[in-house]
Amino acid sequence: MRIYLLLSCLFLSACATAQLPRAVDQEKVPAPNYSNGSLWQASSVSIAEDMKARRKGDTLTIVIAEAASASKQAASGNSRKTSISAGIPNFMGLETNMTGFKNWMDLSNLVNASTNSKFDGAGSTSRKDDLNATITAKVVDVFANGNLSIEGRRNVKVNNEEQIIILNGTVRPWDISPDNVVMSSSVADAHITYSGNGLISSSQNSGWLTQILDFIWPL
Repeated sequence: MRIYLLLSCLFLSACATAQLPRAVDQEKVPAPNYSNGSLWQASSVSIAEDMKARRKGDTLTIVIAEAASASKQAASGNSRKTSISAGIPNFMGLETNMTGFKNWMDLSNLVNASTNSKFDGAGSTSRKDDLNATITAKVVDVFANGNLSIEGRRNVKVNNEEQIIILNGTVRPWDISPDNVVMSSSVADAHITYSGNGLISSSQNSGWLTQILDFIWPL
């Protein structure tokens, strides 16, 4: 029984740990050292230095303003008409009704055929997406050229309805404004995810049995 309780506690703690967002190690501020007799420390901010993010662990604000729209129209048509006619007005005297039967054969109109096919097709598609939000991201890495790898997460839960925004990408230092803000259009390799968990979100999806039947049903 004790072993089962211990395993259950370990399992629950592992699940709780897995749900936590990834933490970013920040640079430790060196301890003050006044042995040289100067008030200036290595952690002091220069009078000419701004407050823009530049180090691992620094934060910056990302203004997400994404608008995408696309439309496409296509039309195609095909028409084909063929007619064939053939006859032999004179052939070994058969045209004179040698058999004695009336209207036995009309050699002048042996073959008369025609085909006609027509195809018309048209299609159109359109889509429009808008996403506006503001999120504060952390610098998770600094590349050799000075570009910053950023990652930001925001969870908002209201009445058991959770909205989740996840953003990561690469930012150039000169794209960051003096007030430490950068537009999402300036984020390279941007991955923006906006999702939700809760009753409203789950009601927009069909049940698991319906999804299985839709997957295996042949029609």
